[in-house]
Amino acid sequence: MGETSSKTQNLPEVKAMSILDTYEGSNNYILKLKKSSKNQKNFKISKNQATYILENHDKTPKVARKWVDIDFYFSEKIFLDKLLSEPPKQVYIEKLLVEGDKAFHVWGKFFESEDLHDFYLPKASLLKKQKEVKIDYDKYSVRPPMEHQKIAIEKLVSNDKFILADDMGLGKTTSTVIASLEVESKKVLIICPASLKINWYREIKNYTDKTISIVEGKRWESADYVIVNYDIIKNFHDESNRENSTILKENFDLVIIDEAHYIQNKKAARTKLCNDVAEKIGRVWLLTGTPLTSRPINYFNLLELVDSSVAQNWMAYVRRYCNGFQFRAGNRLIWNVNGASNLEELRERTQPTILRRLKEDILDLPDKIRTPVYLNLQSNLYKSLMGEYYEWYRNSEESKSLALQFSKLMKVRQIIAQEKIQNTIEIANSAIDQEKKVIIFTNFTDTLNQFVDYYKKDCVYLDGSCSKTKRQEAVDKFQNDENVKVFVGNLKAAGVGITLTAAEVVIMNDLSFVPSDHSQAEDRAYRIGQNNKVSVYYPIFENTIEGAIYDILTKKKDIFETVMGDNVDDGSVAEEILNLITEHFS
Repeated sequence: MGETSSKTQNLPEVKAMSILDTYEGSNNYILKLKKSSKNQKNFKISKNQATYILENHDKTPKVARKWVDIDFYFSEKIFLDKLLSEPPKQVYIEKLLVEGDKAFHVWGKFFESEDLHDFYLPKASLLKKQKEVKIDYDKYSVRPPMEHQKIAIEKLVSNDKFILADDMGLGKTTSTVIASLEVESKKVLIICPASLKINWYREIKNYTDKTISIVEGKRWESADYVIVNYDIIKNFHDESNRENSTILKENFDLVIIDEAHYIQNKKAARTKLCNDVAEKIGRVWLLTGTPLTSRPINYFNLLELVDSSVAQNWMAYVRRYCNGFQFRAGNRLIWNVNGASNLEELRERTQPTILRRLKEDILDLPDKIRTPVYLNLQSNLYKSLMGEYYEWYRNSEESKSLALQFSKLMKVRQIIAQEKIQNTIEIANSAIDQEKKVIIFTNFTDTLNQFVDYYKKDCVYLDGSCSKTKRQEAVDKFQNDENVKVFVGNLKAAGVGITLTAAEVVIMNDLSFVPSDHSQAEDRAYRIGQNNKVSVYYPIFENTIEGAIYDILTKKKDIFETVMGDNVDDGSVAEEILNLITEHFS
């Protein structure tokens, strides 16, 4: 009998009733149960109620006393479940009784006229309140942001954690630099692909005289803005040895992660490193032009980094938005998360943490957007060939001939074109990821062949060896076959006489000495029949003669208009380029 009595006393329901008898805390739900136990003769608590009491009776609720915004989906659910007269847009929270992994248990109400009661509020349903932002843009009159960039700036400034996912060519870098100045960040870490480091440096320089360092290899250099590429973060941060992390010792108050789709895979080493660094820094801004919802599992890590409400629970996320399910492989259960489901809901619920606009949505953009992508060439062969050229120029009577000067520089230009292939592929792949077709122009056959070898069946090409029939086949296939993503063309052979309006992106892998070559080549995509804005990219090794060529091509007019060669005499420009090369580099 005594043993039976002892077992009874150990039942959760018995223990919970004992706690109720003496409970003097401020959890309104437990107090409600206590009142019911006193007033009802046959009162019994359920197993779930007993568990709640046992786990939470010694926790002190937090007083909130505020109205909070809730998202559309939770509002509709409450409206239908509770048969309300209308969907609530806000809920009043008197107290946060208990915080769970997925939801808050609150004491509150849905409408002003209601009495207070307890209910569960999913964390994913809460909308962050936007800060009011006022910015004096006159400070940036030297290079004023466009109207659409101002919207991006204000979104970043008002959110400590945010994803700027505007289409390529909309000036995300400019917006982010200005926003970083507006939030008065003292120390900023910029993580980006190696090919974008110089672009970040130049853009920061446009707006501030703060110190900037570009980190290379294993050499760390402190500054107000530190720019580091993904591949070398491991040299300065170790998850297992955070106390000695060079990055964390800098006490950055803002981290900007550019091309953030590089860290979509949570299992990848660079993702783990970036996540670990970002976790220790209060303000996190992610930049990416790649659509994030075609495979929603790729979206999860970015949403988690910016504390999006829908990324509070991985399993709930993959079930709801990835059509996730488990299957057995041998003795293991494995998740399949490659599907997509409820995408409209996902888009709606992530709006507070992301700004995504396409070029066609922006009214203040020119129809053609030209962007230089500045790079730094590390090549001993280039230095050797330039040394030979200057030796010849100084010591040979033949060097007075412009034709011979062009001929001698041909090998140098070929090396530059070859060295740039990987950078061009990186730009092209980013565009392809955004479901855009790409034209790549080059002056050299070997370079063209390497692009064709890389893209294989995904591309067509046109050079001087193509017959009229093959030429038209290449154009038709690019224009009409959705599987053909890239058109690779010789600048002279493919730069005139054809229409390639299926492309939204043009990349000039290497430069001609003739300005009109570029103008004509760009217009293969920018022609009647083009319904989208066209982005033209000029990857430039600024520490080479190519930097001098580009300077000449751009200096006579506004930097972007001049690349077109409008009203510029090609012969005089070519001569000026040669003069600048010999003066500047000799």
